[in-house]
Amino acid sequence: MQTSSKSNSFLLSTPFRVALGGIVCAVFFATTTTGCGPSRVASAQADTVAAGKLRAALVSTSNNQATAEVSVKTGTGWGSLKGQFVFAGTPPAAKPLAVDKDTEICSKAGVKLLDRSLLVDASTKGLANVVVFARNTTRVKEPAAPETPVVFDQKQCEFLLPVLAARVGQSIDVHNSDPIGHNTNIAGSAFNQLVPAGQGTLYKPNAETGLPTMVTCNIHPWMKAYAVFRKDGYVAVSATDGSFTIPDLPAGEMLEFQVWHERAAGPSGALGLNNKDLKWTPKGRFQVTIAADEVKDIGAIEVPVSAIN
Repeated sequence: MQTSSKSNSFLLSTPFRVALGGIVCAVFFATTTTGCGPSRVASAQADTVAAGKLRAALVSTSNNQATAEVSVKTGTGWGSLKGQFVFAGTPPAAKPLAVDKDTEICSKAGVKLLDRSLLVDASTKGLANVVVFARNTTRVKEPAAPETPVVFDQKQCEFLLPVLAARVGQSIDVHNSDPIGHNTNIAGSAFNQLVPAGQGTLYKPNAETGLPTMVTCNIHPWMKAYAVFRKDGYVAVSATDGSFTIPDLPAGEMLEFQVWHERAAGPSGALGLNNKDLKWTPKGRFQVTIAADEVKDIGAIEVPVSAIN
């Protein structure tokens, strides 16, 4: 009995009673809203109406921001880019080509064929055959009408277009106006065909060229030209006075353009210039943003002798 009395005394000791009371209180609080001791505030309940309004406001703000970001990125409307390349210096005299076959046609009336890799207009100093194309765009304006075939003719044993530019899938009339046969070989493509005298054939490029690719005639090795094909069609070749225009470009977004010339000193023919306003790089790239319905004129772009090989 003495032992039992000590055991009961231990069980009912003050620390044990406190612990037991805490357990009972916790169980009681879990099953009531009042808890133990003085009256307490009931547990918080979610205000579903207010939460719904807040969620809707946040989603709306997020959507508006996303729409604004997309609008800034893609812009709206269309515009055009124009400019002129001017050679700042005295170009060297063009050298005659080594024509040693079919001379009665290729050197008719004693007219010599000259190297055309650097053509500078005598009066305007315009640099011809500079290629300008958009590197990438978020939108493309499709032609309103079917595009007319590009005529790529051969006459007097030379390609009349030193640089051929077309949209991927556009028809190209590869023609031969000479009374002798020619072979047209577009490097990097499957087009390598004999074009009989006075005839032609249609060709539709099915792949884009990163940079202009060489076109040759296997029969007459001095014949040389270049071809550039772009999926979006945003490409131009400067005319004899150095001018160029690219219409229907996506407006309201930053556009980056690649500039190439056969004789450019940059990598793979890239025309690198020192033009900070256009953020021109040694890789022959510059950036502009065109407003809707704007014809953005980047003016006369000087090409120093040092930029040409």
